[in-house]
Amino acid sequence: MTLKDIYEFAVKEGINADPRGKVAVKKSLLRIKKFYQQLNKKAKDEFDIERFFNPYSDTRILFGKPEQKVKTILLGIDIGGAELLLADKLNQRGEKIDLVMSHHPQGKALAGLAEVMDIHSEILKNLGVPISVAESLMAERIAEVKRKVMPANHRRAVDIARLLNLPFICCHTVADNHVASYLQKLMDKEKPDTLEDVLDILKSIPEYRQALQEKAGPRIIAGDAKRQAGKIFVDMTGGTEGSRDIFRKLTQAGIGTIIAMHLSEEHFRKVKAEYINVIIAGHIGSDSLGLNLLLDKLQRRQRFDIIECSGFERIKKRK
Repeated sequence: MTLKDIYEFAVKEGINADPRGKVAVKKSLLRIKKFYQQLNKKAKDEFDIERFFNPYSDTRILFGKPEQKVKTILLGIDIGGAELLLADKLNQRGEKIDLVMSHHPQGKALAGLAEVMDIHSEILKNLGVPISVAESLMAERIAEVKRKVMPANHRRAVDIARLLNLPFICCHTVADNHVASYLQKLMDKEKPDTLEDVLDILKSIPEYRQALQEKAGPRIIAGDAKRQAGKIFVDMTGGTEGSRDIFRKLTQAGIGTIIAMHLSEEHFRKVKAEYINVIIAGHIGSDSLGLNLLLDKLQRRQRFDIIECSGFERIKKRK
């Protein structure tokens, strides 16, 4: 497969795994095209036309020729200057790394992180939150994230990749969609009674068992192990955390327990005030699970040599 093939495959499978459903994703893409058609020429010249087919602005080819053939991938949760220099050093030893893949976005994918956050609104609508409420609350949060990423030196790692001539890609929401959908389907199927039962299910997953060994595994941060879980919401996609003011609406929608990758202190205070149980599955374990689910599909197309780094561990097993 080429770099372009991998990129397009990741986007396609990200759509297939999107918690909103493929119909909602297609509607979103149509809205983007309609918005583009209404722009003047200057605005059209500035528009990111990849958004016509890729609804995930935080998943991009950051550097490299699209026709580059790929056999060996250095893959990590975070790829920065150190990991790119590592790739160059490994190449000097004869590893012949064809592609460096990051989960978390860099470059224009980081700059465009807020553009994927509309996913939250659609997911909340599916849970029973009025779309007008979800979009209003998310608009404020999206603006906040935009302001937060604006000062970042987005191109730093990308420039290192260019100078070292290392093809570089990031796959963020496309992988997060996989872990969110996988865990939600698992919880819906198993119907755990208590928070302890939820933890037992999570701990049966290899990525989370590995995280436990690193003292970063699943744990309850709000609630008690013996409490009933009620209706479970797996909140693990949409770029980053959603609105901190949504939790009252989730209570009204009947959510009893949230399973998340992570939660800021401000979000934690808000959710605790609404008496919703919260289980933090773990950030790196969740990211690894999402990447492994995506890679399982990719490896059915072609066998790749994967060199793990930066918190990622390749675990193959799922159909």
